Amino acid sequence: MVMVIMALDHVRDFIHRAAMSASPTDLTKTTPILFLTRWVTHICAPTFMLTAGLGAYLWWHGRRSKTELSTFLLTRGIWLILLELTVMRAAYNFDVSLRDPIFLIVLWVLGACMVGLAALVWLPPRALAVVSVATILLHNLLDGVRAAQFGGFAWLWNILHQPGAIRVGGLTVLVAYPLIPWLAVMALGFVLGELFTADAGTRQRRLMAIGVACIVAFVALRALDGYGDPAPWSTQPRPALTVLSFLNTTKYPPSLAFLLMTLGPAMLMLAWFERLRFSDTNPLVVFGRVPLFYFVVHFFAAHLAAVLLALVRYGSTAWTFAFHPLPSMGGPAALFPVGFGYHLQVAYLVWAAIVVALYPACRWFAQVKATRRAWWVSYL
Repeated sequence: MVMVIMALDHVRDFIHRAAMSASPTDLTKTTPILFLTRWVTHICAPTFMLTAGLGAYLWWHGRRSKTELSTFLLTRGIWLILLELTVMRAAYNFDVSLRDPIFLIVLWVLGACMVGLAALVWLPPRALAVVSVATILLHNLLDGVRAAQFGGFAWLWNILHQPGAIRVGGLTVLVAYPLIPWLAVMALGFVLGELFTADAGTRQRRLMAIGVACIVAFVALRALDGYGDPAPWSTQPRPALTVLSFLNTTKYPPSLAFLLMTLGPAMLMLAWFERLRFSDTNPLVVFGRVPLFYFVVHFFAAHLAAVLLALVRYGSTAWTFAFHPLPSMGGPAALFPVGFGYHLQVAYLVWAAIVVALYPACRWFAQVKATRRAWWVSYL
């Protein structure tokens, strides 16, 4: 489900006019529907990280050694980082020129955290639980530490906790997902795996309790507004905007408030979805069986849709800019026509069309993965 929701945000990045020049959570420029379009997708990254850790536990439990688990996480992590630097770079830009920024985003952080988890799984389970929860609760104490304080090692702090740009030779590397909080979420998912060896009733009750506790903690912490997020909320000219300000927590890096706000509902949905029954052909099941394939292809599809729309709207002149990085992806705004992009409704329509179009491809590839036993299939 979160993969389907995730696609909405990425399609919006490629299609929506406002995405080319402003953040959808900037309360001075956004609208409630645009803000909520972005806000609802906040659940995706934390759930990816949590369930990646959970999946690692289930892959290992009862069948494989700790060495096999650590090797599995290390090799898959390195593979995802390589994909971020090559295949995903082509998907974002339709160009692999070194003059364009290098983005370290979703596959990068998933891969890097898997590499980190490959070491952390050797800790005793209770110790890992304490470390992961403590990191989630306390990492905002590091908000006042700035990368510039480390001089020549500023890049290391950008990778660990403070998003920012790193210069590597003549290249610009943009780190959007620092490791410290995200690794803690993945480790928490690994610890949570033990709950999935219990009986269903116990698991669902505990997941419900954890989810409700996270949501209550979020509301209380955000209301007090003293700790847990570097961006305080404030009373706005309109009540609706005040509510949005309250919900406007920090994702880069994910604050304690952000993680409580997103992981709480994720826990509730883990409990609720388990009570439902889905057929093997249900889109949520099909997409969930080929997550990497879906992720990579939907980015290419979203970018291709932007190119096709540009050709329809601007005709042959679109060839002068269509295959350059979009302004929303760090490309030069001056290269694009004034007002480039489309209404939010168009983004929604393109999102729906891409999800529908990906279903047969994902169903086919899910069948390939189920029937092929070659070693390389597990990397896809």
